Amino acid sequence: MEWTNYSFAEPQDEAAFFYGLFLRGHPLQKLRADIDVPAHVLAEWQRLADQDPVYQGTVARILAYRKHVLAIFDSLVFKEIGFTHRLQ
Repeated sequence: MEWTNYSFAEPQDEAAFFYGLFLRGHPLQKLRADIDVPAHVLAEWQRLADQDPVYQGTVARILAYRKHVLAIFDSLVFKEIGFTHRLQ
């Protein structure tokens, strides 16, 4: 597979998937960690990207995508938490 032509699912769809897990009781911090890119993985990707310019663009796309998914997920969760607290 050529990575430069790989298209990701819509970030809203992936965030909605993780939000559904949150609503079913999965721990918030665990879900956030699953969405985000751990520092040790990022370091390895950067090392590989330094060796391959094509991979460098892919790393940038993946990071931007994961951060976008995380931002959408956070907005859904914090809207839910705020809404729940106003009802109590």
